[in-house]
Amino acid sequence: MTKLTFIAFDGTRFDIDAPNGSTAMENAIRNDVPGIDAECGGACACATCHVYVDEAWREIVGDPEPMEEDMLDFAFDVRPNSRLSCQIRISDKLDGLVLSVPERQA
Repeated sequence: MTKLTFIAFDGTRFDIDAPNGSTAMENAIRNDVPGIDAECGGACACATCHVYVDEAWREIVGDPEPMEEDMLDFAFDVRPNSRLSCQIRISDKLDGLVLSVPERQA
């Protein structure tokens, strides 16, 4: 299991044991993280699982692929560290990853 932390907009921390191979979005939904709507169910067809990757993790998580970048155009308050959590695949190298949830989803 990989440790994953979501920080809700109000500052509440959700520390999760995430199975490798799953996505950050799947783990947010399973653990009732507020603000992750995931309307498309992880198909990268909406922007309702938008998160901010902690600066210390940006290089490790990597940049979004072109399709994800297109979907981020529909997200609220996009920043350089924005990602769709459905596109972040959990692995050992992400142990300790911190993701923040924006004020609202698009």
